[in-house]
Amino acid sequence: MNKSRNYFFDTVFTIGVVALAFGLNLLIQYIFRIQTLIPMVFVFGVFIISLRTSSYLFGFAASLLSVLLVNFAFSFPYFRFDLFSPELLLSALIMLVISFFTCMVTKKLSLSEKIKAENEKEQLRSNLLRAVSHDLRTPLTTIYGSCSAMIENYDSLSKPQIIKLLNEVKQDSEWLMRMVENLLSITKVGAGNVRIKKNDVVLEELIDSVILNFNKRYPKQKVRIEIPEDFISIKMDALLIEQVLINMLENAVCHAKGMTKLTLRVNTDGNNAVFEVIDNGCGIDKDKLSTIFSGAIPGSSAPSDGRRNNMGIGLTVCAAIISAHGGKIFAHNLQSGGAVFGFSLKIDESKNE
Repeated sequence: MNKSRNYFFDTVFTIGVVALAFGLNLLIQYIFRIQTLIPMVFVFGVFIISLRTSSYLFGFAASLLSVLLVNFAFSFPYFRFDLFSPELLLSALIMLVISFFTCMVTKKLSLSEKIKAENEKEQLRSNLLRAVSHDLRTPLTTIYGSCSAMIENYDSLSKPQIIKLLNEVKQDSEWLMRMVENLLSITKVGAGNVRIKKNDVVLEELIDSVILNFNKRYPKQKVRIEIPEDFISIKMDALLIEQVLINMLENAVCHAKGMTKLTLRVNTDGNNAVFEVIDNGCGIDKDKLSTIFSGAIPGSSAPSDGRRNNMGIGLTVCAAIISAHGGKIFAHNLQSGGAVFGFSLKIDESKNE
């Protein structure tokens, strides 16, 4: 179906460009009485057709049609075909060569772009696999160690010790569940046949839900909220955007060493809503800024003390979700210390009015 549609549009495009070239040549001849520009206009038309269509066929057809039009309407004797004219044969050959090489270059560029896109996808898969394998190892080891300790030393362990081990298992299990949620989000957003279902979401309700769920995971961490007083409605998948904000807040808690203040701020910039998670911690390493949303984990950044490091996979999820919403994601350090993670989404102005 798509192939037939493409052929239809290519056919219409070819006929339209040739007709436009023919009309332009008539205008040039009528106004300026110049014959030398006529072949050049048709050659340019053949070049455009060969560049924009999906098959060699359209460029060749445009070449032959252009030569016949020049021979019929712009060459003496007028309005008669002279199919054996050396000029006609040479013009046809030149246009066919131009069409062939233009199509060949276009195909090579298209193939090169496809190869580049596949390489980028493969690199993303490798980065995600490396991030996942790195992040899952530590909690699984902890769960296995705690369970083994309880099985092997059940009679000698006191009740507080057992509760402590079970709490460690519970915490690591909850963390693994969040990792699985992140991976499922990437799968949902990355699938070509899945569309983001956007609904009108009131900003204040979204922030309330984010803070409520974040406080369940980090009850001791206070978050300062700064949002506009005006009513703001944004089209989005509320669950996915909520996950983005929670991931960014969780990233600050886990990685912003020395942080004493965490702020969730929302501003309006024209018809965009700009969400920012701001901390006053240690900031982002310069060597990580370029790959922070790609899932890549430089070898030097892997923690050597066995601590969990879900920054790579969590921020990769954020980037995928914001991209699927048509927004922009960003991160940078503050001159005063700390870092800002944020993204922008389009505001539905009619709803807000």
